[in-house]
Amino acid sequence: MEQLNKGSICLVGAGPGDPELITLKGLKAIQNAEVILYDALINPLLLDHNVIAQKIFVGKRRGFAQKTQEEINHLLVHYAAQSKKVVRLKGGDPLIFGRACEELSYAALFDIETSIIPGISSFTGIAAQHQIPLTKRSVSESLWVTTGHTYDGQISSDIPIAAQSSATVVVLMGMRFLKEIITEFKKYKPKNYPVAIIQNGTTKAEKVVLGTLETIEQEVQTHSISNPANIIFGSAVLDQVTQYKNLKSALCYQ
Repeated sequence: MEQLNKGSICLVGAGPGDPELITLKGLKAIQNAEVILYDALINPLLLDHNVIAQKIFVGKRRGFAQKTQEEINHLLVHYAAQSKKVVRLKGGDPLIFGRACEELSYAALFDIETSIIPGISSFTGIAAQHQIPLTKRSVSESLWVTTGHTYDGQISSDIPIAAQSSATVVVLMGMRFLKEIITEFKKYKPKNYPVAIIQNGTTKAEKVVLGTLETIEQEVQTHSISNPANIIFGSAVLDQVTQYKNLKSALCYQ
C-alpha cells in the first residue's frame, strides 16, 4: 500500500473540445498541477498552460486503451502519495460518463484528498454552439441524455425507452450502433423526425449532418461521419434542419 501524505487528486472537466470552454477554476488547477493525467478527448492546447507538470496520456478509444481504468486508478494514488498535486483532466464534465466515481472511490480507500471541478458537458456545449435548444417551451420540455453503448459493448437498453419519449434525446458515443438506434426511433416516431449528428463538436475538425430518421444514415455515409459524435433527436432540431437546408447545397457543413 502507498505511503500517504499531503498529495491531492482533482478531477477537472476540460469542456467539449474548444480550449476556451474550460472554466477559470479548471484552468487554474491545470496551471498549479504537478502531474496531469489526461484523456483522448481533451484539447492538447490545454496542456500548454503548464510546462512543468509531468503529463501522462491515459486516453481510451474503441479498441484501444493507453491505460486500463485500474491502471489509471493506481497512477492517481501513486502520484498523490508522493505529495503531488494530481489533476485528472477529462473531456466534457467529469461526472458525465467519465468514470469519475470509480476514481474517487479508489482514492478514498487511501484517504487521499479529492475534489471535482465541473466542466461544460459535450451534450450542452455542442448543442449550444449550433443554437439547438435542448429544451424549448411548448415543444420540448424535458431532456434525455444516454450513452449509445454499455460497458460491455452492447447497445444501451435505455435507447428504446428514450425513443418513446417526447423529450429531446441526446445520445453520446452512439455511432457504433447508429443503425440500431435509428431503427428503435422509427418504431415510435415518423420518418421525418429531425436528427442532428455533430462530430468533434466545438473544434476545428467539427462536422455536422442534419436530416431526419429517413435520411440521416445516408448523410452519415456520404460525409464520412464517425466518432466522437453526439446524436440529437427531437423537434428542437427542426429549426436548424430547415435553416441549413435553405443556406447550404448539402446538409453537411463545417
